[in-house]
Amino acid sequence: MDIIDVSIIVAYILLSVGIGIWISRKASKGLDDYFLGGKTIKWYLLGLSNGSGMFDVSGTSWMIGVLFLYGVKSFMFMWLWPIWNQIFVMMFLAVWIRRSKVMTGSEWILTRFGSDRAGKASHIIVAIFAIISTIGFIAYFFEGIGKFVTIILPWDLTLHYGDLLLLTSERSYALIIIFLTTIYTVKGGMFSVVATEVVQYLIMIVASVLIASYAFINYTDIQINSVITEEWKNVFFGWQFETQWSDKFQTFNSLIDSEGYKMFGAFIGMTLFKGFFASIAGPTPSYDLQRVLSTKSVKEAAYMSGFTNLILFIPRYLLITGIVVIALVNMAPELNANIGLTGADLELLMPKVVNLYIPVGIKGILLAGLLAAFMSGFSAFVNAGPAYIVNDIYKKYFKPAATNAHYIKVSQISSFLVVGLGVFMGFFADSINSLTLWITSALYGGYVAANFLKWIWWRFNGWGYFWGMFAGLIIASLQFALGQAKGSLTEGTFLYDLAQVQAIYLFPLIFGFSIFGCLLGTFLSSPTDMEVLKSFYSNVRPWGFWSPVYKLLKTEDQAFEKNNDFWKDMLNCAIGIVWQSSMILLPIFFIIRDYPKAIMALVVFLVTTTILKFTWLDKVRKIED
Repeated sequence: MDIIDVSIIVAYILLSVGIGIWISRKASKGLDDYFLGGKTIKWYLLGLSNGSGMFDVSGTSWMIGVLFLYGVKSFMFMWLWPIWNQIFVMMFLAVWIRRSKVMTGSEWILTRFGSDRAGKASHIIVAIFAIISTIGFIAYFFEGIGKFVTIILPWDLTLHYGDLLLLTSERSYALIIIFLTTIYTVKGGMFSVVATEVVQYLIMIVASVLIASYAFINYTDIQINSVITEEWKNVFFGWQFETQWSDKFQTFNSLIDSEGYKMFGAFIGMTLFKGFFASIAGPTPSYDLQRVLSTKSVKEAAYMSGFTNLILFIPRYLLITGIVVIALVNMAPELNANIGLTGADLELLMPKVVNLYIPVGIKGILLAGLLAAFMSGFSAFVNAGPAYIVNDIYKKYFKPAATNAHYIKVSQISSFLVVGLGVFMGFFADSINSLTLWITSALYGGYVAANFLKWIWWRFNGWGYFWGMFAGLIIASLQFALGQAKGSLTEGTFLYDLAQVQAIYLFPLIFGFSIFGCLLGTFLSSPTDMEVLKSFYSNVRPWGFWSPVYKLLKTEDQAFEKNNDFWKDMLNCAIGIVWQSSMILLPIFFIIRDYPKAIMALVVFLVTTTILKFTWLDKVRKIED
């Protein structure tokens, strides 16, 4: 690396850590300030912070790999998360969640199920889920940043003790960067996280524009089209995945056939099935939910969620497509010739491109931007996860009366503990892809059923929530253990065959077990106290099956009206998904020089934006907090 690039990276790290520590004095007033910024932070800053937290290195590496291999249709792989969860939050869930005026997702659960034994059981299980998912994401970040940095930076940090290998260079780099990020996050809480993430977002924007411009100026449409086919650029698909690559790149076609997505129609059907329920279930108890709860008002929660969608996808896909174009032109023949090519190799496309094909200066800014992407996503989880340990477990059940200084100290210790467990789990993950699929398909599969029912069904109670979440977590954990052990299983056995199934196709099984737990727990126990239900329903105003509660409230107050906006909200969500998709496709088509499709994506973006102005924005402006 040139001294200029190294200087840019060092300057960025010092700036981020310095800002985080300098602003940390604001977090010392109490837990509300530490975890939610005292609900005083501007909505657009929270939106920038939220978008920055989603712009992570591990996810970007994975998206670069799938765009390279599968072409334009690969944007639908993003539905695994599902990314249009953000659309559902924007359209109605942010308003429902923010009306609770609480600190964490598990504390919010008490407003739905009450504070009796059933309510406490539901409260504890969602706190445990939040902690487990935070540890899983930290492992995911740990795996991604190590692979990325090792290829880029020139120093060998391998540690030996005699002939014993203690740490690979990959692990050493990951530990150093995680330690630096943890320091300012733990020191300053939400104020430091948001301040540094806004700076990091601006750096990522500059890096994205620079890399997209470099790819656009230095590589012609002739060079690009000599590698990819028309099918690679085609967004539409049939039941089966069509041949994406020409005969001279047959290795890539064979790789697609081996990865389990050949029946693309079935894959998309499964992501739609999962995505609908997962999106109505709402954001998981992590940093996204914390940003909603941190806003000043219900109206600003909706603004923040909409702004997050608007500022995230175009810059992220400028960066992704710019790197993919450079990889296609320079690396496709070499990769195709490598008979041993695997999915994991594609995770290394980004660092190889940065290392070999990006000029001095731009490389430094890009690396600073990618480090910013990692640090912002990582710090967001480190801030969110410990809130559940401290506020929902330690403070509630062990030490309810202590000073703010004591709680903040416990929060800091909890942060280091969560990071340590996440790093430990990261040592045993075989790839970013395995962690991605486990988190998106198995772990979240266990979350969906209970959190879908909590909104729409009055009879669903705390024990139903507890057993639904518990069943889902058990099956998700077994799926992860099976995936990690598949190399030692005997071929031809049931467990071996089950381990070969892509995690997304196991979602109905996990969902089914979770639904069974929900129904069993609900019907074998008493309903939630009606006063709790009345308070929740009158405050949050969800749509769904709330007739007994609505009738009681209507008897008490003839002016009370139920929420009849289900179909309006679903229509807005459908429009929002198209809007979101256009922001992904626009930079892809533009950078690969397919201008007719780029113009079409732009027109779709402008039309859906205009529609949402009338159907969503005007409605939000009328909300009274």
